Amino acid sequence: MIVAERKSKTFMDKFDKFGEEMSDGRLTAPSDGKVYRLREAILLSKQLGRPLTQEELKGFEV
Repeated sequence: MIVAERKSKTFMDKFDKFGEEMSDGRLTAPSDGKVYRLREAILLSKQLGRPLTQEELKGFEV
């Protein structure tokens, strides 16, 4: 006879409570108001093979 275990519901319990600790419902940090030319920055990042530094990213501010 094969006995199968049921998975605990802890994952679903955590999923149901997701975001309760966020007072205003945001899932990300508030924006700093800066706008970037992201397509160009992403292309440069791919060419370099690494994330851009803050100094490099400043060159893409609008």
